[in-house]
Amino acid sequence: MDMDRAEPRLSRRRLLTGAALAAVPYALLPDPRAGAQPQSADYPPAEWRPASTANYTVSSRPGAYAIDRVIIHVTQETYSDALAIFADPQKKVSAHYVIRSADGHVAQCVREADVAWHAGNWSYNTRSVGIEHEGWVDRPEYFTDTLYQQSAKLTAAICAKYGIPRDREHIIGHHQVPGTDHTDPGPEWDWVRYIRMVNFS
Repeated sequence: MDMDRAEPRLSRRRLLTGAALAAVPYALLPDPRAGAQPQSADYPPAEWRPASTANYTVSSRPGAYAIDRVIIHVTQETYSDALAIFADPQKKVSAHYVIRSADGHVAQCVREADVAWHAGNWSYNTRSVGIEHEGWVDRPEYFTDTLYQQSAKLTAAICAKYGIPRDREHIIGHHQVPGTDHTDPGPEWDWVRYIRMVNFS
């Protein structure tokens, strides 16, 4: 617009530019949602339930960081409370996935390409996918057959995707992360059963 006049009016150049843009098919213009996270999960059976962007680090894994671990967690919260915590920008914590105890329902909260803040150790965060399981370390009734089955399928898919060996050196508990003060998944988690299920999924 020519702003030197008492009443602004469009210049001839602006009108021609506008006409040219109007002639460009909409499909050729950039997607207005570019940069926005898609509404589907990396793991097709999962429901997309995004964590707050204040609770993880945007990245481009495995290009930026190799992924060579899966870390198993127990929420010490209900499924819905865990999702609410990850969605709260004040909490500064997240995991890639959360699995519900009763029916094995999987929610994805952080893209696998991004670094979730789940391990309490930056190096382990950058190299791993974190899976939270609804329950408490001292309440084995939360570790249902369905939870184990759905978790094993998810872990097997992650291992296949990134070439991670399906063993206890590469599928670890939160308690095994250097410097952690966490005890999950705890002594009630059946590692022998779980690794067997991962290998047969």
